[in-house]
Amino acid sequence: MTFKYSHTFPISGPNKLPRFKQWAAENIPGVAVSLPPQVPVKSTALTVRLRSAEDRDTLMGKLAGVSF
Repeated sequence: MTFKYSHTFPISGPNKLPRFKQWAAENIPGVAVSLPPQVPVKSTALTVRLRSAEDRDTLMGKLAGVSF
């Protein structure tokens, strides 16, 4: 399957991927995401790849007002 769409959002601190995976499992269980293999600790953003524009819109809507 291809992940043609992406969304980048601010996130800081260590363990970005596990924190996002847990949040995604709780808040958007029906949306498949592709994450990078690792993210540097100093990075302040995370790019998530998604299968469809609808999935991207769902993710953006759920992320509104959430701080990581």
